[in-house]
Amino acid sequence: MARAVSPRRKMLNTAIAWAIGLLIFFPILWTILTSFKTEATAIADPPVFLAFDWTLENYSVVMERSNYARFLWNSIFIAGGSTILGLIIAIPAAWSMAFVPSRRTKDILLWMLSTKMLPAVGVLYPIYILFIQMGLLDSRIGLTIVLMLINLPIIVWMLYTYFREIPGEILEAARMDGATLKSEILYVLTPMAIPGIASTLLLNFILAWNEAFWTLNLTAAKAAPLTAFIASYSSPEGLFYAKLSAASTMAIAPILILGWFSQKQLVRGLTFGAVK
Repeated sequence: MARAVSPRRKMLNTAIAWAIGLLIFFPILWTILTSFKTEATAIADPPVFLAFDWTLENYSVVMERSNYARFLWNSIFIAGGSTILGLIIAIPAAWSMAFVPSRRTKDILLWMLSTKMLPAVGVLYPIYILFIQMGLLDSRIGLTIVLMLINLPIIVWMLYTYFREIPGEILEAARMDGATLKSEILYVLTPMAIPGIASTLLLNFILAWNEAFWTLNLTAAKAAPLTAFIASYSSPEGLFYAKLSAASTMAIAPILILGWFSQKQLVRGLTFGAVK
């Protein structure tokens, strides 16, 4: 029988949770506040928190200097495309590992996960040369493929975990009723795993949206997403903190809004199968 948690312990846990949450959110809050400061106020010592003259000048300069809509569209295309393409490949792979496992299934899963431990810079040169030869350098298609391959191990692992929680007897019953492999995956398995698939989609969309290393090294102008948009405000002449903060705020705002409105779905998916 589970032990009852005392009110004092609940209050302590709540206070710790709030403290950790505020600690994590503070850099984002500071970036947003700095975006409304002048450059002089942004580098003031000691730092100014709220008592400053708020201005929208930084946002005006950023919008005049850069084509924000183009960077935004590139991010949506690359993050969305890599996530959808990854799901198309990962759902059948996770299905086979979950419901038709072999002696090497766990080894394959561990090997896939181990590829995430490889330093990205270690494979940058061959991929860069390959992209030049294939004409994929500074293209949305090329970057979409790279980000899909980078996040594919995570997608497969998450879907495999969710699929393992679905009773295999349901799929066997579908086969007995004459369901083909395609129908089994599309019309039986996928609807039952919607929470897990949705959380996997959201998490990998966020990972692709925030990817900076590959976007800065494989793009220049045409396919540059919002991560390159932020980096453009770091120049040899110096760091323009207020304008850099405005660009960062404009880059993270869409994903913050998406995360806020989909947090229930994300939590539901991440805890899918955790409680019997």
